[in-house]
Amino acid sequence: MIFKKQKIQGVYLIEPQPFKDKRGLFRRHFCTKEFKKNGIIHKIEQANISENLKKGTLRGFHYQKGFSAEAKTLSCINGAIYDVVVDLRKNSKTFGKWISFILDNKNKTAVHIPKGCANAFLTLTNNTLIHYYCSNKYNPSKEKGIRYNDPYFKFRWPIKIRQISDKDNSHLDFK
Repeated sequence: MIFKKQKIQGVYLIEPQPFKDKRGLFRRHFCTKEFKKNGIIHKIEQANISENLKKGTLRGFHYQKGFSAEAKTLSCINGAIYDVVVDLRKNSKTFGKWISFILDNKNKTAVHIPKGCANAFLTLTNNTLIHYYCSNKYNPSKEKGIRYNDPYFKFRWPIKIRQISDKDNSHLDFK
């Protein structure tokens, strides 16, 4: 696994080092030793799968506050997504900044999102399957969100958003 630091502290793009032969491909998706070697202590409390039927489906921005804050490691197993990470850590040099990645079943990369950052993704294909590990279990009372078109952040989306939940579409302006 190759960990590439990003401009937001604690965010890593993780490239696999797959083994390929006539049977197909094998790759590690998570390894405590490799994460620790790169300064990431990421205990796993919950693993989730997000199945998305239609291109243009937006999920997020989601994060949890306080003791329920969580780090996530996310990858796209099938299809493609445009993933966005926002730094919400008030003492961070990159507070309020965001970065984006294309994750898909071809590049097989993952993104690690540290505690204190929000995440959203927009599906770029039909039948997109996302797998992610969380360092904390979901706590609905500590869940927070940012609207995809919040004027404070000026997010740019590569395609039209066609599906979004009422909850994700109803968050108040950030500032």
